[in-house]
Amino acid sequence: MGKPWAAPGQVIGLLGGSFDPPHPGHVHLSLEALKRLRLDQLWWLVSPGNPIKPNPPAPLPARMAAARAVMQHPKVRITDLEAEFGTTATVDTLAALQRAYPKLRFIWLMGADNLAQLHLWDRWPEIMHQVPVAVFARPGQRLPALTSKAAQRFARQRLRRGRAPVLGHLAPPAWLYLDMPMRDDSSTALRLREKGRAMRAE
Repeated sequence: MGKPWAAPGQVIGLLGGSFDPPHPGHVHLSLEALKRLRLDQLWWLVSPGNPIKPNPPAPLPARMAAARAVMQHPKVRITDLEAEFGTTATVDTLAALQRAYPKLRFIWLMGADNLAQLHLWDRWPEIMHQVPVAVFARPGQRLPALTSKAAQRFARQRLRRGRAPVLGHLAPPAWLYLDMPMRDDSSTALRLREKGRAMRAE
């Protein structure tokens, strides 16, 4: 698909992942982000996946179609920009986005479970210096997230949640943690559930 369009100066939320499969938790986070961060648009970055992993995700076209089916909102774009850019690491994807869209403002969106393990991501401190980051609550992840290596390293750059509406206009590093009504959806759980159904059907 072609690159999404946005007007100069707009604030775009970025939600990355394999979306294998996309589920109501992704939708819930997206709707909360649009409202709380006052985003002009939100782009889902459906990753092509890593073919050398032992359990690669479903084919990209299938995941794109599933994402479009589950997330239907006029401000949300389902994209395969990582495949188009040829990037796999978030830090490289963000750099490519900023080159392609130098007049846009981006916010990286993640669940608290991702903040808890952010220090395992490739060149993760650079991510915090590239764009503002909004972290959304996940069941059972508040303590692991807020005591994580990333949270401790960037503790002085954490903002109070009341700054959420202006986060996209701030210079990084800047991040905040947002509570929201909890949903216990996960792609891993859904895959295991589908696998169990298939085994019972055999």
